[in-house]
Amino acid sequence: MRFIESLLGARVPLIMEVKRQSADGVDLLAGRTAAEAVALYSELDAPCISVVTGRWFGGDEPLLHEVLSLTDKPVLQKDFITRVEQVRRAADSGVSAVLLTALLLPVSGLVKLVETSLSLGVTPFVEVVNAAEALSVPNPSECIIAVNNKDIRTKEQDAANLGRSIELLPVLRNVGTPCPVSASGIETPADARRLLDAGYRGLLVGTSLLGPGGGAEWIGGLHDARL
Repeated sequence: MRFIESLLGARVPLIMEVKRQSADGVDLLAGRTAAEAVALYSELDAPCISVVTGRWFGGDEPLLHEVLSLTDKPVLQKDFITRVEQVRRAADSGVSAVLLTALLLPVSGLVKLVETSLSLGVTPFVEVVNAAEALSVPNPSECIIAVNNKDIRTKEQDAANLGRSIELLPVLRNVGTPCPVSASGIETPADARRLLDAGYRGLLVGTSLLGPGGGAEWIGGLHDARL
C-alpha cells in the first residue's frame, strides 16, 4: 500500500495534481509542460502525485504515461473508472492508485473494482459525497476514502463545500480507512490547515497549486496557517 504509506509518512500530506485545465476550462499549465509541473511538485516534496486523465479536464492517458516516466513518487490516476479492464490497464501502466467514484457505481460494481485493484497491488482511492457511500466501501482498511467537496453532476463547476468533509470525517474514521482524504476545492492554505487540524490525513490539491500564488508560496502559507 505504497500510496497510503507515502501520505501517512509525509510532512505535508498533499496529493499534488497534474491537470491541464480546470472544470471551467482555464488552462492550468499555462504554457508549462508536464515535466515542469512534476519538477515543481518534487521541489515541494509532494508525497504523491495525481494525474487527471479525464476529458473534462483536458486529460488523456499519454499525460499519465509522461508523468509516470518523470517521477518515482506514487501516482494516482483520476478518471471515471467503471470497468475492470480500466483498472488492469492502469495497473499495467505502473500507477499506485486509481480513482473509483462511488456515485457512478452500484455497490456490486464497487466491490468488484476494489477487489480487482487490491489483487493487482493498486490502492483503491474511493471518492464519496455522503455517509451512505462511505459505508458501502468494501475493504475500507485497505482503501483511501476521499470526500469530494464538489459535485461531479455539475462537472465540478459548483462552489466547493468543505463543510461536507468536516461532516463526514467521523464516518470515515468509523468505517476504518487508514487515510481519510479531502479532495477538490481546497483553495487556500487556511482551508488546508482547517482540514488537517480536523483530522484529515491527506488532501488532494491541484488548481490552487498550479495557479497564481501557488507553489512554494502556497505551501509556505500552509505552514504559516499553523501559527
